[in-house]
Amino acid sequence: MSQILRIRQLEALMAVTTNGSVTAAAVDLGVSQPAVSRLLSDLEKSLGFQLFDRREGRLVPTQEVRYLQPSVERVLELMGQISDVSQDITQRKAGHIRVACLPGFATSHLPGVVASFLKDRPAVTMTIEPDRPERILEWMIGEQYDFGITDGFNGHPAVESRDIDVRTVCVFPSHHKLENLSEVTPADLADQNIIHTRRDSDFFGRISKAFQAANVALNSHIEVRQFTAACELAIKGVGVSIVSELDAIQYKGRGLSYRPFRPVLTHTLSLVRPVLKQPSLVTLEFIEYFSDSLEPFRTDSRNQ
Repeated sequence: MSQILRIRQLEALMAVTTNGSVTAAAVDLGVSQPAVSRLLSDLEKSLGFQLFDRREGRLVPTQEVRYLQPSVERVLELMGQISDVSQDITQRKAGHIRVACLPGFATSHLPGVVASFLKDRPAVTMTIEPDRPERILEWMIGEQYDFGITDGFNGHPAVESRDIDVRTVCVFPSHHKLENLSEVTPADLADQNIIHTRRDSDFFGRISKAFQAANVALNSHIEVRQFTAACELAIKGVGVSIVSELDAIQYKGRGLSYRPFRPVLTHTLSLVRPVLKQPSLVTLEFIEYFSDSLEPFRTDSRNQ
């Protein structure tokens, strides 16, 4: 071939093959008749054989064109698909997002956010991988995931982070005496078995300080890693706990009640992503979408 074939030439070939005339093909393509004739002439030179015979006033494709036609149709169909997908990508409606998150999030707040985000984005796919904060950090440093939801993040030069402080509440079984209070303080929990996060966590340290400041003993009963586990145990009457409202609200109407805890204790979530890995447009949009979903649960600094 003397030159590279162009998509517009192939479109002109198929338009004339379908319509039987250059005039009708020009109308279909939205170009002038001379433009179609020029495209066909250049294509004929490139291919090295005649494209059409004239019979009874119509242009009829030669046997060579008929032999080539299935391949041309596949190319044009593929180009159409590429165009559609690229448009979806530009409009943030296509792509794949790899999300790493805390285990509790995988079964509490995140599924609802994902379902809402994907509702109008049928071409977007996702991978959701729950694990402990240490593992999430490793994945971010290794650029294995696009976005992470974690806590206890202390910073790393290879990871970009956005911290969001979320309200916490005291959870207990429905019909518990604490339901009579508008808010719960350490003094109200003096006789309660406490379910709490692991002792080496920043959040447990804040709870301990709140009880110490109130001169109230913290009756440690069960230590858990996830707030969702604490909620499940509270429903079963094992004890009470102080957890993120994000998790508590998932159990509303399922045997769990909760009240604001005072003094205000925040649970800090970190939205993280690799610094050197350029995120896709749809990933950036999902990060903002997820961040916005936390807005109703953010700690109001006026109450602190």
